[in-house]
Amino acid sequence: MNRKARLRSSLIEYLEGTLFIAPWLIGFIFFMAFPIGYSLFMSFQDVTITATKTTTRYIGWTHYKYILFENGSLLYNQLLPFLRQALFMIPIIVIFALLIAIILNQKFPGRTFFRAIFFLPVILATGEVVKEFLTQGEGDLGFMSKFNISGLIQANLSATWSDPLISILNSFVLILWYSGVQIMIFLGGRQTISNSAYEAARIDGAGPWETFWKITLPAMTPFIFLNLIYTVVDLFTFPTNPILSKVRESEYGQYSALFWIYFMIIAFFLAILFIIFARVTKSHRA
Repeated sequence: MNRKARLRSSLIEYLEGTLFIAPWLIGFIFFMAFPIGYSLFMSFQDVTITATKTTTRYIGWTHYKYILFENGSLLYNQLLPFLRQALFMIPIIVIFALLIAIILNQKFPGRTFFRAIFFLPVILATGEVVKEFLTQGEGDLGFMSKFNISGLIQANLSATWSDPLISILNSFVLILWYSGVQIMIFLGGRQTISNSAYEAARIDGAGPWETFWKITLPAMTPFIFLNLIYTVVDLFTFPTNPILSKVRESEYGQYSALFWIYFMIIAFFLAILFIIFARVTKSHRA
């Protein structure tokens, strides 16, 4: 009877989970699965689009070889600088979101209002709005030009790293606008930590700095990992991403291959994060 009860309970949990993800799964099958599969098919074809029809001719890995080994401007000349920007932006966004979440978790007047303020840009700042702000030169830090910070960075770093860093600082405010979701995730994670743990630490004489490193940060590790994944995916669809502007109907097959290469790069970044998280989790358990 106990075995039957456990099986029945597991089946009910499985059905409940399937029911919750069913809307997304149905939407993915009907609206995303076919376009994704069709783009993969097109990446191996020579595609000709006319007013009346679309013709394809199988050419195998030709597009992939051309992008990776023959024409570096399609991928390397624009994507690599963006990847260097991402290496700066990911820790900036995650650390900023963690600090703001800890502050917003404190009890002070107007706490709900400030939480809404940090999340509103996620709703209001669409891709076109951000592009327009960047075109107008908005989002920079005023002291950058006042104290010639850009000149100091260029004087002490090579152009390979100074240009991405200066680009980030020139749109720093807009980058922080994209921290709203991460702040909410960290805020929810912080509220999962029992107050009794902090009370016991205070009784033992631990200060705020010790409690942060010994209690808050270890407990927030899964949420840091979640935010890293979200930030990586979000940055790779950032409005300033040069790859997203490279879709042309005249070369649909070639650019389908470009996007699948781009997808594999994103998957590689995510795989690194999973490996790091697995090792960190294993060290904590040990």
